[in-house]
Amino acid sequence: MLRVVRMVMAIAMVMMFTCSASAQPAFEEGDQGTDIAEIQGQLVDLGYDVVADGDFGPATVDAIREFQISQGMEPDGLIGPATYEALLGRDMPDISRGSSVIARRIVQTSMQYIGVPYVFGGTTPYGFDCSGYVRYVFAQAGISLPRMADEQYYYGRPISTAELRAGDLVFFSTYTYGPSHVGIYLGDNTFINASSSRGVVVDSLGNSYWSSTYIGARRVL
Repeated sequence: MLRVVRMVMAIAMVMMFTCSASAQPAFEEGDQGTDIAEIQGQLVDLGYDVVADGDFGPATVDAIREFQISQGMEPDGLIGPATYEALLGRDMPDISRGSSVIARRIVQTSMQYIGVPYVFGGTTPYGFDCSGYVRYVFAQAGISLPRMADEQYYYGRPISTAELRAGDLVFFSTYTYGPSHVGIYLGDNTFINASSSRGVVVDSLGNSYWSSTYIGARRVL
């Protein structure tokens, strides 16, 4: 398993250099997250037949192409800076591709389980606890993590809040002293976690509860 993890990390490093060479970043089919949901929400307001579920699928591609045609743009189905500004009326945010395909896969996988109930000791889509959820999601990308949050806290390398990027692990001291809760950072100050009261949900690091219990982050990719 260690060999597999090293191979995955090596691939991620290659993808980091490949993606960083792109001069024209864009949201594209397969992307997921709060940015995509906002874009879809604007498309819905404009009358396009999409659902604001945060999943950039074929219906969103078709809607973007129709919108681009209406604006006299090349209908490539990608949301680059020009399309983003025409749609939302502001500059497009920076898109970090540094964490590459592996991080994107982790984010996509993590969002598939929104709404799954919290189960103490749960490690499957029938019910997760926080560390069981994180471990399960990373396992789908071929990365093996320790089982418990306090063990995961010492895996990978520590990073500052300013360094956070999609796919990093964020940790909190909640019901007991030390790292007792863990989630997966999504970007834009948001993270996804198996909450004991709400199941798998997306939360903000700026939330008063989470900001007061936040103790650090680790990068394992």
